[in-house]
Amino acid sequence: MADEPTKGPASYFPSIEQKYGKPIAEWQALIRTHLPAKHVELVAMLKNDHQMGHGHANALVAHTLAAEQD
Repeated sequence: MADEPTKGPASYFPSIEQKYGKPIAEWQALIRTHLPAKHVELVAMLKNDHQMGHGHANALVAHTLAAEQD
């Protein structure tokens, strides 16, 4: 069986790592240090403090917050 392509927020991870030079685990740890901030606040922090694009920031925050719910 062929490997399924990655879908959802995680599909952005390779380009995030390449563009911003840090592994996803580091970005997720950074996001967790700002909890219990709201989703929109976390996206704004990544955009303002780390010059991350909206789509990348949103994907990271969505994936990190979803993992916190498990």
